[in-house]
Amino acid sequence: MAEKVIPRSEDYSGWYNDIVQKAQLADYAPVRGCMVIMPYGYALWENIQAGLDRRFKATGHKNAYFPLFIPMSFLQKEAEHVEGFAPELAVVTVGGGETLEEPLVVRPTSETIIGHMYAQWIRSYRDLPVLINLWNNVVRWEQRTRLFLRTLEFLWQEGHTAHATEQEAEDETERMLNVYADFAENDAAIPVIKGRKSESEKFAGARHSYSIEAMMGDRRALQAGTSHNLGQNFARAFNIQYLDRDNTLKHCWTTSWGMSTRMIGAVVMVHGDDQGLQLPPKLAPTQAVIVPIWKSDEERAKVLEAIARLRTMLAPIARLEIDDREGITPGFKFNEWEMKGVPLRVEVGPRDVANQQVVLARRDIAGKPGKSTAAWAELPHLVPELLKEIQVNMLAKARRFLDENTYHTGSDYEELKRIIDGPGGFVWAWWCGDAACEAKVKEDTKATIRNIPFDQPGGTGKCLVCGEDSLQQVVFAKAY
Repeated sequence: MAEKVIPRSEDYSGWYNDIVQKAQLADYAPVRGCMVIMPYGYALWENIQAGLDRRFKATGHKNAYFPLFIPMSFLQKEAEHVEGFAPELAVVTVGGGETLEEPLVVRPTSETIIGHMYAQWIRSYRDLPVLINLWNNVVRWEQRTRLFLRTLEFLWQEGHTAHATEQEAEDETERMLNVYADFAENDAAIPVIKGRKSESEKFAGARHSYSIEAMMGDRRALQAGTSHNLGQNFARAFNIQYLDRDNTLKHCWTTSWGMSTRMIGAVVMVHGDDQGLQLPPKLAPTQAVIVPIWKSDEERAKVLEAIARLRTMLAPIARLEIDDREGITPGFKFNEWEMKGVPLRVEVGPRDVANQQVVLARRDIAGKPGKSTAAWAELPHLVPELLKEIQVNMLAKARRFLDENTYHTGSDYEELKRIIDGPGGFVWAWWCGDAACEAKVKEDTKATIRNIPFDQPGGTGKCLVCGEDSLQQVVFAKAY
């Protein structure tokens, strides 16, 4: 399987598509721009869901479901919102063989229908805050698509909350961004930069947008999660009001935030290599695979008997797979499980049975350095420790790559252009805040401001475009 993969260094886009399909994460659907998420890919998504959902519930959020169809008039109530999404809308005009009185939009995001319902549910300050999360699908009519990264239909979660005060809404927006960053780094082993979006890059209809930005293996950025302070824009559009303690009627302050199946694409591009996926143990559908090795029927019986004992030992402590398929060579199995990114491979042959040991192969360390032997008695303690070590090592490798490909140009515009047009990467630079300067960089290099990082270097500098005084640095990069 591995030798048929296009090398990353030759064609990164082709490599990515190869890995997604050969690892059986997803395949192309008969509808242009749509994908079929295969069982292995969906199991990965379920583990992402579980990691996020646990964090959401720990911060007081509850899950709900809202309709797929949204009246067109709802989107038109918030002018900036409808303008931002208009080019991507899928609209239903016929239902049951009859022309609809009002067109229905296939959900691109749920702020509008949420706003309509919140206006009916919220009456008093006692009803606040409302903290709801949705797990659903959305449709955005993209012109250029790529499996997981950008498809017409994709799966995600979208949180929607309502608050009594501006500060509560801002606290919620930043809290959820921190939740995303914690998940990305501690579960997906992907280091991220947290920050605020520029006005031109913010969510349509938001007061402020925040993002976590991750560096992919080709040094491009991927917006891995976003959190939006909607201010009172949607509350005023949909009349979401509450009676405060002072007996006055006030508009709520609302937020929304989301992370999607593009996180699967991020895991592929950050950790994958020419042999296939590398999955962080916390997300891997299979954390360890046992591969039996035998040549004769007698050896087969002894090896499988030993594996039955190992299964009893390991199944409670790791998501385990036993690859006892007949008629397939061990080498083929090794390549297949490497392609699927399983963190730990456990090899068991006749000699291992005789010595009551196994051979362990780590996916995060290529070749012989990643192999070791271990006695059966050690495995209940050793396997969990190895999985933890692999998780830590994968984050450390990704962080080194981010650091090695992050540049600080200050106000040197020519250096920024050389980096973006050359090796690529993240470029930290001073920016005065003028949209014209931002637009010039995009026109000259195709790089955009990924965000304005919370973690600022301090001090002041000169804008790299116009030379005016600046109080902030931003991160420029080409992005997916």
